Amino acid sequence: MSVVAKTALCSAVLAMCAFSTSTALSQSSDPAWLDDLGLQLQSEKECAVNYFLNMREGQIGTSRYYEARVQCVDGRLFDASRTEPEEKFTIRPCGVAVC
Repeated sequence: MSVVAKTALCSAVLAMCAFSTSTALSQSSDPAWLDDLGLQLQSEKECAVNYFLNMREGQIGTSRYYEARVQCVDGRLFDASRTEPEEKFTIRPCGVAVC
């Protein structure tokens, strides 16, 4: 193999590694709807998601629904839900319940 061919091969391998690393870093292991919810919370409520609780998704008739409780890094809690074909989640502050 010539020096030019080796250089081209090394460049191609490095480019593939860089692309696969940047793609992996930009994708979440969460379902896409949780990523959408996180972006909406950041935009509308300035909430950096710490974690999701009670995540549910299912089918009502012909529509899919999604629900989750979210804890922000600053400690606030929100309940969120969406039923397709809606694109945005309904987000409500989660108050303290006394039993």
